[in-house]
Amino acid sequence: MLLEFDDQKGLIRERSLLDPNYIVKEDRIVGRDRQLQEVTKMLRVALGDNRPPNLFLYGPSGTGKSLITKAVCKNISRICRSRDIRFGTIEVNCQDLDTLGVAVYELASCAAEEAGVSVEVPKHGVATKEKWDELYRIVNENFDSVVFVLDELDMLVGRRDKQDPAFSRLLYQLSRAGASDDLTAYISVVAISNDTKMMESVGSRALSSFTPEDVHFDDYDANQLQAILRRRQDAFYEGVLDDDVIPLAAAFAAQTHGDARKAIDLMRVAGELAEREGNERVREKHVRRAQDKVEKNRVLEVIRGISTQKKLCLYATATVAAETDDGTARSTIGYRVYQFLTDSIDADQYHQETYVNKMKELTTYSLVDFERRSHGPSSGMFLEFRFGERPDTILETLREDSRLESVSSEEVQSVVRAQLHNTK
Repeated sequence: MLLEFDDQKGLIRERSLLDPNYIVKEDRIVGRDRQLQEVTKMLRVALGDNRPPNLFLYGPSGTGKSLITKAVCKNISRICRSRDIRFGTIEVNCQDLDTLGVAVYELASCAAEEAGVSVEVPKHGVATKEKWDELYRIVNENFDSVVFVLDELDMLVGRRDKQDPAFSRLLYQLSRAGASDDLTAYISVVAISNDTKMMESVGSRALSSFTPEDVHFDDYDANQLQAILRRRQDAFYEGVLDDDVIPLAAAFAAQTHGDARKAIDLMRVAGELAEREGNERVREKHVRRAQDKVEKNRVLEVIRGISTQKKLCLYATATVAAETDDGTARSTIGYRVYQFLTDSIDADQYHQETYVNKMKELTTYSLVDFERRSHGPSSGMFLEFRFGERPDTILETLREDSRLESVSSEEVQSVVRAQLHNTK
């Protein structure tokens, strides 16, 4: 069977181009000319063996923040090698890092891997200061210039008994070390976040030493997503894509807040579906089935593994988002609906802070994003949640849980509408 499949002519020629995390060349980066120029101009001073400024790249998921940073750093590294400058890119994704100590060790590990050396302190059982010292040692001995890329930095919250979040303390230490004698190499920090308000949570000491240049990334529109996919259509053999495949995949991705990762994923899944069926072309029907598969599989995978309390929080918030014109849900309204749900099924009911924290935890699955907002002095601060998938798909999946299946969706909708009416 394996040899038979190997002999079958496929439709995808270069699968790496259909990997959203693959670092493409600059001529494949579309719709981000301004951001590409800004990041390039600010980081290129490393070519003259100087210290680049710190950067804060912010905007929705899948809008090119990480892609552009990696592409620019890759080009800088190539040119620096030709000039005998030891340049390094130390990149960590903070999504799964729960404490400052773990984050510092991860930085040391990535620095060691980049330099081709070993980390000489253990991950556990030593003070965070020893991990900092080890990071400094690795950088000083192996690099002239380093860019620390901290992706999804706002996810590094750390211990709640600390006054400042862990990401604030990390920025403070890195920027202070760059200005002191701890690090002899030139260092720059690129902080990347989906949360446009992240810098408001950075402590005053960290803010004064970090002082980044801001680069904003907005959503891709359908035309930009089409251009991105056309720059990658050579991942397929020539002539195997129907004309309406790219416009449809771009339109689906544009519906979910202009996420280029989703557009590329849709193309890949559509191609794989067509290949498995032995089709000679990728057609519109494959994109539509890929859309259903990508959405449902992702939602199912997440929801199957979360607790009942998280399901209740998610159900309440998605019901609110399904009823609003812009598909968003305020945390204040979501919590009141959560209270109704817990009363309905006689479940434990937690305080609003716990509800908000559980919703924040769901951002690690890219299922929901949030922004801090205020609608004037009288309304106070609240979080505004926005879903990465259609709220209806999430609700449909959640209702497969027997406890939520017993809740009347009409009653929940009436509660939501009443709460929304009261906020007008």
